[in-house]
Amino acid sequence: MLKHNDINKGPALNPLVLFLQGMIVGTGAILPGISGGVLCIAFGLYEPMVKFLVDPFNSLRRNWRLFVPLIAGGGVGFLLLARAVEYMLTVAATGTIALFFGLICGTLPSLFRRSGEGGDCGWTGFVVSLALSFILMRILDASVGGSIEPNALWFVFCGVVWAFSMLLPGLSSSSVLLFMGLYKPMAEGIGHIDLAVVIPLMAGFAATLLLFARLVNYLMTNYHSMVSRILLGFVISSTLSILPETFGGAGETALAVALIAVGFAVSYVMEACRKN
Repeated sequence: MLKHNDINKGPALNPLVLFLQGMIVGTGAILPGISGGVLCIAFGLYEPMVKFLVDPFNSLRRNWRLFVPLIAGGGVGFLLLARAVEYMLTVAATGTIALFFGLICGTLPSLFRRSGEGGDCGWTGFVVSLALSFILMRILDASVGGSIEPNALWFVFCGVVWAFSMLLPGLSSSSVLLFMGLYKPMAEGIGHIDLAVVIPLMAGFAATLLLFARLVNYLMTNYHSMVSRILLGFVISSTLSILPETFGGAGETALAVALIAVGFAVSYVMEACRKN
């Protein structure tokens, strides 16, 4: 498990890789079917992120080489790349999701290794979380979002769901909000920097982090192996849930396979850079 003193020995030495990872996490955080928390786990950034959320000022002061490029990349990904990827999802949804699928799959071997750093316990939690989260995601996929009139309280709710998707990898805030009909007005408000949307959104986000980040950090510190394997179950189930199930012919199938391979290769290179 990463401690404050260990962080600077790892990915903080490569700010470009951290910036790119931050861009991907920022992009994935608001994309339907993608969890920003899953991507943080995939890049080995989940525990540092939780520590930052628990004590942002001291964490930033002690490990600014890690958090500055991450936060900068996350902001770029959230505000700019998300728009581009949303366009890609409109014109080539299968290929775009295939790329993210490969990106996450390429990190699974290292995730299994890291989950065992605290011992051999936690496999029961892994099986239970894998099964329950997969069933829940299938139920959500089969659901139809309701018609809700967005207002300040609902945007606070959006912030709450978004924060939980960062703290609980596998939960895609965008998917939940799409089902409820809140995703589009939230995205439009963020894109136009509408304060009537952004302020309640950030209020809900910040309040949720303040209430639950310490609990998550406590669990990761004292029950690392068990919690890591429970989270690993979420990662695998969410990855399986975003895998395209239908393809528009042999050409699209071949393209999806190629993009999965590209995503796998990118994650492999990032993992190698993280270790150096």
